[in-house]
Amino acid sequence: MTDNILEMRNITKEFPGVKALDNVNFTVKRGEIHCLVGENGAGKSTLMKVLGGVYSYGNYEGDIVFNDEVMRFARINDSENQGISIIYQELALIPYMSVYENIYLGHEIHKNKIINWNETRNQAKKMLEKVKLDVNPDVKIKDLGVGKQQLVEIAKALSKDVSLLILDEPTSALNEDDSENLLELIMELKNLGVTCIMISHKLKEVTAIADTVTVLRDGQTICSLYKEKEEIIEKDIIKYMVGREIDDIFPKIEVEKSDEIKLEVKNLTSYDRKLARNVVKNVDFKIHKGEIVGIAGIMGAGRTEFAHSIFGNYKNYDITGEIYINNELVKIPTTKDAIAKGLAYVSEDRKGNGLILIDDIKQNITISNLKSIAEKLVVNKNEEIKVVNEFVKSLSIKTPSIEQEVNNLSGGNQQKVAIAKWLFVEPQILILDEPTRGIDVGAKYEIYTIMNKLVESGLSVIMISSELPEVLGMSDRIYVMAEGKMTGVLDANEATQEKIMKMATL
Repeated sequence: MTDNILEMRNITKEFPGVKALDNVNFTVKRGEIHCLVGENGAGKSTLMKVLGGVYSYGNYEGDIVFNDEVMRFARINDSENQGISIIYQELALIPYMSVYENIYLGHEIHKNKIINWNETRNQAKKMLEKVKLDVNPDVKIKDLGVGKQQLVEIAKALSKDVSLLILDEPTSALNEDDSENLLELIMELKNLGVTCIMISHKLKEVTAIADTVTVLRDGQTICSLYKEKEEIIEKDIIKYMVGREIDDIFPKIEVEKSDEIKLEVKNLTSYDRKLARNVVKNVDFKIHKGEIVGIAGIMGAGRTEFAHSIFGNYKNYDITGEIYINNELVKIPTTKDAIAKGLAYVSEDRKGNGLILIDDIKQNITISNLKSIAEKLVVNKNEEIKVVNEFVKSLSIKTPSIEQEVNNLSGGNQQKVAIAKWLFVEPQILILDEPTRGIDVGAKYEIYTIMNKLVESGLSVIMISSELPEVLGMSDRIYVMAEGKMTGVLDANEATQEKIMKMATL
């Protein structure tokens, strides 16, 4: 048996009008942690779907060699039966089923076609111990946080005797503590003999745990970097990913400070009737014209709840306090009123709440302000095409056509469409909630450049982000939240990660 557990040779995969993979070669050594990186749309997830049997043999060209045998997977089960397991970014768990039912779903423990629930529960408990997750196996998935759900997915993979574990953006929705715990677990799985492939845009994590890094760009293998030969550093990875040097990942520009306050919030409190508690507590906040204000805090701090509260309160909280726009006291009972007052909100969940994935780019961008391109309730199609083409050009949205379904775009280009949708309402204040979540370093740079252009034009940007380097790199001022309260505010020149974390953890 060779040292390589996996070889993917000359893999080519085409979709209508697009060559997603072009003669990709990808080799993974037995027992290593191998990180697969590249910009959105580089072909990383497509390559793993070929390996996982999502795209069956005959729908791609090339060979998959696993444990020295050529494989022809017709379906996902064929891949899993060989010991290959993929955990996708969108977790495949059933919320209203218990932890132990989820772990053994699809490969139940049974005798004479009758499921042995006691044994299933006992074995699930052993799997949970392996991933160091101390929860009752009877608890329902919906009652667990995202970090614990991620560990349940890994326990599920281990229950199938996995030898090659593939994790697609495993820490994209996790806070720093959960991310650190997950990375430690991946290292421990390596010691247990499990080979791991990890797709990630978080290059600090990649350089921390990878034995090998392979870079894809535009559907082709660019290079592989080996820790045993030389240190793997972020700057090199970025250069190979984007095809050029990026000296400053956060291209913050200096905009002349304005005394004009665009939005001020005084003593805002939001009571969530479903949770029966205050999710925002006595918050004071303000932002000036042409300013980027960051809001930092750990998961559950109340940052998104604050955004929902001022953007029309579609969650139907019981709200007290005052909101001023352009020094005028306003009431904003609906999102329609928020838009009319000059507010716009780009959701942290672009796929769930930000975009209509089965619709095309054109419809997604113009849906927020159709009345501006309509005459007597009829949309002027020529004007619609003109508007959308202008956004595609100004935001550098990469697409073969404005008729392209948003679902077929990369994450970075989806995010640009979501931003374009809200810029079309011509807001004065733009709230960006986790604007670069799940997108690559090149696309992040482009989003930051867009933010710079917006503040140069006089727009005010509120940026909610869990990535402290991003908050520090792009903000003029930084508010910190913890447990629904604003616990501090810092000017960018005095802010550090240590100061922010101290405020974020009370």
